[in-house]
Amino acid sequence: IAGFVSVDAGAVRNAGEDVTAMPPQGRDIAMVFQNYALWPHMTVFDNVAYGLRLRRVAAPEVRRRVLDALALVEIGDVEAVARRKPGALSGGQQQRVALARALVVEPRVLLLDEPLSNLDAKVRQRLRVEVRRLQRRVGITTIYVTHDQEEALAVADRVVLLHAGRVVQVGAPEDVYRR
Repeated sequence: IAGFVSVDAGAVRNAGEDVTAMPPQGRDIAMVFQNYALWPHMTVFDNVAYGLRLRRVAAPEVRRRVLDALALVEIGDVEAVARRKPGALSGGQQQRVALARALVVEPRVLLLDEPLSNLDAKVRQRLRVEVRRLQRRVGITTIYVTHDQEEALAVADRVVLLHAGRVVQVGAPEDVYRR
């Protein structure tokens, strides 16, 4: 979906547009990786601003959008956190920075690859509620990959169950759980 690997068959469509042959940066898709993939040498601000700067967004607009994105993920004192390096943050805060970095570019699709798997159970439970709340608030189509059944049922409108690379079942979380 993200375009990091060529498809073997079929097509990838984004809002009806065939993006199969497009490079990742042309697909209007943002991704949050399992390990967050934050640059340790950059501040939180610079990590979140990175995609906007690649798009050559003007500096005042970058500042506004970065601070808005950090506020959206409810990271706390936005100005103070923005000056810190990722290594100085908790796992939950790093996850929020990764989400802000993905959301700040206003993608059509948000991909989340096991985004909470590196967190302890309490933080994971709290953040999955936050991810769901945030996704509903911004209204971005989100594909959330997880091996955690409870997590899938908590965050999804629709669940796609895969086995050995094949779709086995698709439906509302409650229907998939019952069947």
